[in-house]
Amino acid sequence: MIKILLLIVIGFVVWGLIRAYQRSLSDSSAASSQKAVETMVKCAHCAVNLPRSEAIYSGGEFYCTPEHQKLGKS
Repeated sequence: MIKILLLIVIGFVVWGLIRAYQRSLSDSSAASSQKAVETMVKCAHCAVNLPRSEAIYSGGEFYCTPEHQKLGKS
């Protein structure tokens, strides 16, 4: 009787370890599939924040549109 209970307990422990391992694998794969955070910059004219890849860089300042680039820093 004790052997059967011991086998059941060992089975639950193994099952729990396998589930924990599978969760850790799925958590790490979900984290790696997230997009990288892009640096935000502020328009020198209107102070709107926008991604650096969409900003216009001119004269050491970032601008959100060509019009604001022409108007310059406010």
